[in-house]
Parts: sequence; C-alpha cells; structure tokens
Amino acid sequence: MRLEVRNAQTPIERKPEWIRTKAKMGPEYQALQSLVKGEGLHTVCQEAGCPNIYECWEDREATFLIGGSQCTRRCDFCQIDTGKPADYDTDEPRRVADSVRRMQLRYATVTCVARDDLPDGGAWLNAETIRQIHAVNPGTGVELLATDFNGEPRLLDEVFAARPEVFAHNVETVPRIFKRIRPAFRYERSLDVLTQARAAGLITKSNLILGMGEEPEEVIQALQDQHEAGTDIITITQYLRPSPRHLPVARWVKPDEFVAFKQEAERIGFLGVLAGPLVRSSYRAGRLWAQSMVAKGREIPAHLSHLADTELGFAQAV
Repeated sequence: MRLEVRNAQTPIERKPEWIRTKAKMGPEYQALQSLVKGEGLHTVCQEAGCPNIYECWEDREATFLIGGSQCTRRCDFCQIDTGKPADYDTDEPRRVADSVRRMQLRYATVTCVARDDLPDGGAWLNAETIRQIHAVNPGTGVELLATDFNGEPRLLDEVFAARPEVFAHNVETVPRIFKRIRPAFRYERSLDVLTQARAAGLITKSNLILGMGEEPEEVIQALQDQHEAGTDIITITQYLRPSPRHLPVARWVKPDEFVAFKQEAERIGFLGVLAGPLVRSSYRAGRLWAQSMVAKGREIPAHLSHLADTELGFAQAV
C-alpha cells in the first residue's frame, strides 16, 4: 500500500486547546500585507498560512521559498509537493532581493526545495540569492535554511562563501524514525552538514519536530547529537499534519514538556533556544540570531543592531 494511502486511513486530528495562534494585526503587519498584496509579492509566510505571520511581519521578518514549488525529495511531514521541478530560473535571486527591498525587511529567511536534478543541487541558486539580498539590502540579515547537498563539501563551500548570518539545516527528528520519515536524507549526514558549516565560521541552526513517534529520551539524545555536531541555535516544535496524505500525529506535546525540553537544550549549551507548539524554524529568526551572537560573545554589526532589541519577546515560545 502506498504511504499516502495508508496515511489517509487516519482522519485529520483535532488540535488540543493549547494550540492557538495569538493573532495581533499591528501597524507594521498591516502595512506589509497591503504592500505584498498590492505589488504581487510572494512569501512562504502567507502562501503556507503560517500561524506566526502577524508577529514576524510586525517585526519586518519574512521567509522566501526558491527553486520552484516542486521538491525532488519527499518527507512525510512536509506540505511541499514532490515531483519534477520547474526549469532553473537564474533571475530568481534578483527578484527575491528586490522583494526584500520593497518590503523593507530587517531579516529574511531563504529556503529552497531540494534540487537533486541539478548538477550542483541548487548550490549556486542558494548562494546567489544570499549575495543579491546582501548587495541590495545591506541592512538586512539573511538566514539560509538549506538542504544537505548530499553532504558534498564542494557544494556546501559554495553556499558557505556567500556568508549568510545563519546557516540552518533541519535534522527534524530522531535516528530511530529518521529514515522512515525522511528517506532521502541521512541522520549522520545532516549532522555532518552542520559540522561543516560551523567549521566555516557560520552561526548554525537546526530544528526538531515533536509528535511524529519519538520518545522523550530520544529527543534529549538528538539535542545532544546536534549540539556536539556544532549547532548553535535550536528550535523545537509540534508536528501539525498538513493533509490526510501526510504522517498522522502520534501525540500532542504539552506546554510543560516544551518548557522541559527548552531547559534541557539550554543546559546542553545551545546559544539560542525557542520551543513551543507553534514555533517554526524561521520564527523570529532575526531576534534569535542576535540573541545567539551576544551569547557567543560576537559583536552584532552596526547595520543589524536593531535586531538585538529584545522588547517584543517571543509570543509563541514557552
């Protein structure tokens, strides 16, 4: 039986009462919404219906998906379609950089579908998008959420050379269920990608999704693994099933458990930790980067000093 058919035999789960978006449409959000709608701009934030859009946009942070809408890999939790990707669009980096300019973003996260159909796996596209955003928007921080590029140092080095403020590669789950949920990835290879990024002098980041069948002690071990691999920042979130075709939710992680995992991650030694059912890896990414820079004893560049303002906090985190 095909995986999607088997998954669909389990109805979509009802969310518990503690999973509720704290929506507040402030003036910055409303201005950005009008601009995006009026000028036909595209972000992952609105197209994926992210629950944190109100808070992130109020802080002038947004996420862009590059490389097309079709991914060459299939993860059982991810809502991005798997299939034959669109033709390579070499003008996309310029357009994304221009969108960042028009939106006057303080921090931009860029993520890319896996492009195993390309000789370089999309390394140039990722690197050039970072370069273009920095060139056009010198006051904007850039975070790249990348695939593993099959762990090839040559391709990773091309991306690292573009010097994003943060290089993120999400491990997502624990070793025991990793292959079943992320069949095109390898747990140890993902850890090695983070190690290579750290060796290149970049701030590194990863994510763990809970509620996919892992045990609490496995979460602690995965946190240890990622920290030992060189991960600076970790986000911990609840799996929310995108459709009946996707992996059923194994359990709903309670708020006090997120508090415990956050405390454990801090004890392990991560520089920045955000945990909560509606936290996502790009949630308040600029503020989390600035917090991590301070913890690392690094100076925040003057043109990005605005990201160190801690007044607004993190509404969706425990």
